[in-house]
Amino acid sequence: MSESNIAIIILAAGASTRMGEPKQLLPYQGRSLLSHTIESAIASVCHPVVLILGANAENIRSEISESTIKIVENPDWHLGMSSSIRCGILSVLNNSQTIDAVVITVCDQPFLSAEIINDLVAAYHSTRKPIIACQYADTLGVPVLFNHIFFSELASLSEDVGAKKIIKTHHHDVFSIPFPSGIIDIDTPQDYQKLQKN
Repeated sequence: MSESNIAIIILAAGASTRMGEPKQLLPYQGRSLLSHTIESAIASVCHPVVLILGANAENIRSEISESTIKIVENPDWHLGMSSSIRCGILSVLNNSQTIDAVVITVCDQPFLSAEIINDLVAAYHSTRKPIIACQYADTLGVPVLFNHIFFSELASLSEDVGAKKIIKTHHHDVFSIPFPSGIIDIDTPQDYQKLQKN
């Protein structure tokens, strides 16, 4: 697949309150959940890779050795996911006028892979649909690709509203790809224990 003008934003600014420690740094298969997400993003066709940090930013930054990503700190991380999405979109727009679309992903899906990200991009090119979402269980969610026509809407989300709101609002514009293990995300110590048993 050729180099694309599709950026990827990794949301990793949350405080992991239900986990009790930064879930971004939880080890899984020899590296942290966040490192795994970053590696998947770098290995995909998406560029640039923008990482949004907030809570525990200093700790997390010191664990990341990737020089090929752009790290953006969100001072308003406590306002929820929408503020991190805004940070990511503004960073992409400020640094490149040629980005056609953006993939938004999170750092607590251990089964995320470069293949899944590339499948989103491939579906975007083949279907010409402006939103490509992952489907798991009975929901559509992240990682999700948005055409640039949605950038201003993404940047104006408020409170702790994620990209799902835009997926629902524009459901006629959505094409979905299957990502059954996308349902597994790590929010609590119980989630993490279950993951380690797999």
